[in-house]
Order: sequence, then structure tokens, then C-alpha cells
Amino acid sequence: MSTNADILLIDSFPAPIDTRLKTLFTTHQFTTPQELSTIAPRIRGVATGGGSGLPLAIMNLLPNLEVISVNGVGTDQIDLAAAQARNIRVATTLGTLNDDVADMALSLMLSSLRNTVQNDAFVRSGQWSTQQPPLARTVRGRKVGIVGFGNIGQAIAHRAAVFGVEMAYFNSRPRPESAVRFEPNLLSLAEWADVLILAVSGGPRSANMINAEILQALGADGILINIARGTVVDEAALLHALKNNTIAGAGLDVFQNEPTIHPEFFTLQNTVLQAHQASATIETRTVMGNLMIDNLVAHFEGKPLLTPIL
Repeated sequence: MSTNADILLIDSFPAPIDTRLKTLFTTHQFTTPQELSTIAPRIRGVATGGGSGLPLAIMNLLPNLEVISVNGVGTDQIDLAAAQARNIRVATTLGTLNDDVADMALSLMLSSLRNTVQNDAFVRSGQWSTQQPPLARTVRGRKVGIVGFGNIGQAIAHRAAVFGVEMAYFNSRPRPESAVRFEPNLLSLAEWADVLILAVSGGPRSANMINAEILQALGADGILINIARGTVVDEAALLHALKNNTIAGAGLDVFQNEPTIHPEFFTLQNTVLQAHQASATIETRTVMGNLMIDNLVAHFEGKPLLTPIL
């Protein structure tokens, strides 16, 4: 089956996904707005990633755009109001990456508390033969605060429970189906928590919500884990807190201005840094990519989107 619809690819995709896209559609890889201008009227669909989205300036160049299919769950880089005004459908790969992202959150928490990255460097440098590494911190009994308690936040809580931690969460509304305690005040959650895990959606509502006041409340023994969006954290405040031991450390999978992140992160020993890898497994990226394509196919066959946002 081939729809022959012209699709603009904002990101690059793994080879099997790229091959399937090119089999089903007439694809065009985005390069520059200038080069896009010659084919813009033919573009009816967009395939993109959650981090890239579709900038409004590019959307406005596509007069016949019908659908945007996102290989991810984030829509903070898409002007949804503009899309809705033009009756452009938007779909994400909701539900496909919860487990891997939750696994990364726990991996970063464990690495930060148990010093696994620092200890790896310690052993490789040959220091073990002459000295002992510093003691780490136990996981059991930690107070874990989860900021954002949607599907990913709840998957994190499910995993964290087996480590014998206490938990509470901050969310836009309580989740009565969960036994985890709801904390309606973010500052109070930070004051209570030993580990603060960010699983909140990106966008204007959450921009810089983790600021100097929240980091001060988390305190000198506190650990910040971010598998949400870089925009959720005031990075200047975070770097200051890490350099001045306002908090003990951070495990970060996402950053502002990634992949060109602030160079000061490279100098800090109390961090565990990842290259936005939370959903980056072969299995999950394959499922995500195929669902992205399936949403496009459904649209051009005149069927409802499988996982619509708009």
C-alpha cells in the first residue's frame, strides 16, 4: 500500500523506519526554509521528533499541510493553537515509551546516589590500588518526589516502590487511582524530598518551574533527576546550585539548547549526564517510529488517527 502523499521529514529516523516512510510516501528531508519553498505547496504531512516538533515559521510555509505525526510524546515545539486554527491534525506516539523513560529515571537516581559513574572513572584511572573511593548513599528509605504524575510519572513510582522508598507527587490534579501521596505544592514537595524526579510535560506552563527557590528547598543532600524537558529547569540556577553544593547532585537526560549544552556541565563531578537517551532503545524506537507512520497512513486513508492530540 502506498499513499504517494508528499511528507516532510524534519528529523532523521532509524533505517527501518526511514525505509518504510519512503515506501509508503513521497518523502522530502527538511534542510532550509529556502530549499523548502519549491516543494512547500505539495507537502501534506510532516514526520518529526518530539524535540524538534514543527516551528511555526516552517508550518506557515506549508499551505496544504494536513497532519503532523510526532515520533515522541512532546508537543511543546508545535504551536497547537495554530495547528487547530488550520485544522491540522496532530498525533504523538503516546504510550510507547513509558517503560524505557521510567527505567532511565531510576537508572539516573541509582547512579547519582551510588556514584557509579564516578566509581567507574576511579577504577579506570588506577586509583583503586592506592586509595578507596568515597562512600555513597543508600537508596532504601529515600524520600522521592515525582513532579508530573501522568503515565511516565506513575511508571516511575511503580519501579521506585521496590526499592523501599517513600514517595509523593506533584501534579496539576490528584490521581486518586494511585496510592502515592499527592502534594499540591511544589515547594513543599522539594522541601520534603531527598530525590526530585521531573516527569512533567514541557511547554510554557512548566518553563523554569525548577528555579533557585526549589533547588534551595531540595537542599544540600538533595538529588535532581530530569527525564522531562530541559526547559523545565532554570539551568543557570541549577549550575549555581551544583557548583555551590546547594544540592548534592543531578542526573540529567535533557538540557536547554541540546545538543549544544552549557559547557559548565562538563566540569561538574556531581552530575550524571545523558544525551536525551531515555527512550533510545532499539525496541522502543522501532515501536515509536512505526506508530508515527501508522498515524500518517490512517490519516491519508481517511481514518481517525490512532493516538491523536488534535
